[in-house]
Amino acid sequence: MFAVLALLAVGCRGDEAADDAQDAVDDAVSDAEDTAEEAEETVDDAADEAEETADDAMEEDATEDDAAAAGDVAFDVGVTEEACPDAVNADNGCIYLGTISDLTVGPFAALAVPITDAQTAFWQRVNENGGVGGFDVNTSEFTRDNQYSPEVHSQQYEEIKNEVLALAQSLGSPTTFAILDDLEANNVITAPASWTSAWLFSDVIVESGNTYCVESQNGLDYLTEQAEVGTVMAVHYPGDYGDDGAAGARVWAEVNGAEFVDVPTTPGQDNQGEAVNQVVSGGADVVVITTGPSDAGTIVGQAAAGGFQGRFLFNSPSFNPGLLQSPAAPAVIAQVTVAGPWEPFQTDTPGHQAMREALGDVTGNDGYTSGWAWSYPLLAVLEQAAANGDLTREGMATALSEITEVDYEGMVPAGAGNLSGDANAAAVRATSIGTPSDAVPSGLESQGFYEGETAAAFEFSAPCYESGE
Repeated sequence: MFAVLALLAVGCRGDEAADDAQDAVDDAVSDAEDTAEEAEETVDDAADEAEETADDAMEEDATEDDAAAAGDVAFDVGVTEEACPDAVNADNGCIYLGTISDLTVGPFAALAVPITDAQTAFWQRVNENGGVGGFDVNTSEFTRDNQYSPEVHSQQYEEIKNEVLALAQSLGSPTTFAILDDLEANNVITAPASWTSAWLFSDVIVESGNTYCVESQNGLDYLTEQAEVGTVMAVHYPGDYGDDGAAGARVWAEVNGAEFVDVPTTPGQDNQGEAVNQVVSGGADVVVITTGPSDAGTIVGQAAAGGFQGRFLFNSPSFNPGLLQSPAAPAVIAQVTVAGPWEPFQTDTPGHQAMREALGDVTGNDGYTSGWAWSYPLLAVLEQAAANGDLTREGMATALSEITEVDYEGMVPAGAGNLSGDANAAAVRATSIGTPSDAVPSGLESQGFYEGETAAAFEFSAPCYESGE
């Protein structure tokens, strides 16, 4: 009995020990599972933190990359990291260009308004193609009216010069001369709306096409092929615009053994009486007109009515298609030839086509043609400066000195746009010859580009109107 009881006691204790052991195992397993879950949560938390850290690092790197990209191009006056008003490309910065034009009461307003509209369309096209070096170009924010007055032009320039990188347009020769010293002192690159030969001698003016001086020489060579020219008269505004056109006529007369008569006249249709009298009584075979369109129409209409039967040669700003709707229209169509820097509005070149597409439904006017064509060299300078990583004014001046040819998309003879060359290398010698016609939108039917012997041989040692003085 004692032995059996002992065995039973041992068995009971064994069962209790086994139960305790099982409980211990169960507790250990439970603890291990808890520990594993905690470890898994720790790993997950660590992974999440690592992923967030990686994302933050990537965002920081991207920000640094963006900052580096913005820092690739240096800039100062007239350029901002902020987008232009009404930007085409919201992520681009903004290049502000100034425009100072004859928009209301001056003698060239009929040309200046379409010039300005075409330039707006030109830069809109540039922006739609991505802009320049990460920047859109704005020409409207700082547009001002100069009323074709040097004093007003200077005042308007002073108001905007610290807000713009360059000038997309500075209309007029005497008006631009009024600010030229400041332009040159501050490296303000400027596209002029004029063709005086003086621009060939400036390091900040990005001129396009032939000069008034060359226009007169080529126009007279062209007319001489039609009939003999023994006497040439120049009726012109005083100052470097009119004087440059008249100088070309004087040079032509000297080279070709013709008589030359000089007739300065002041702006205003009521001021043309004396000029008309001299045209009628002067016996000239060709009268070269370098004025505004309204004054040119007055001179031609009244001189024809007074019996003048010779030819008139217009420097390009003297013509406007509105003359074909004026009382002078019959005389303009019968007696006028127009010498200009590029082919008329309706011409079929890639540049002309792009212009017409950008402008949409407008009446043909070669103010548009000029505004569009004048913009190409400034675009070339901006693109070169951006490629150089320097859109400061000093960087623009450096870029200009590196450009030997500008792509005008066929609007100007090949090889034009040598902005880095001397005057003779830079001067365009070919002139577009046009005859007035109400059958075409621009009022001019092109006779093509023409380069005569006189202009081809002329040496630009100084502005044309200073030569021989």
